[in-house]
Amino acid sequence: MARRKQTTEEPEERSRLAGAVVLVVLGAVVFGVLFAWSDAVGILAVWIAATAAGWWYVRRPVSDSSATPPPGEDRPRCRECAGHRFVGVTPSQAQKGMLIYTSAPPDRPNHTHVHVVHAPTPAPAER
Repeated sequence: MARRKQTTEEPEERSRLAGAVVLVVLGAVVFGVLFAWSDAVGILAVWIAATAAGWWYVRRPVSDSSATPPPGEDRPRCRECAGHRFVGVTPSQAQKGMLIYTSAPPDRPNHTHVHVVHAPTPAPAER
């Protein structure tokens, strides 16, 4: 006799969009009730909600995932820059994801040695 494999269905993952739609509908119902009750109360509620949303937006922490990584000891090296004094590193404005490393030789004060390299990609943030 052949046994039937029982398929276990995993619960469907809930969408963030569905949650947002529910919140928008609930907000619309609340504001509709407030405007039906009194125009002044409805307008005041809209002002309070907008101020709270703006305050939340300004105060929330900023993700550092798009920040340029700090320069470390892994700066590029070549035969020409042996013994040079490290001047600095800046992100390239023309090509995103590129870093510009500069160094100065000790015997030529008006010369700058430049390396343009890909910035190391940070590890994806864990959820």
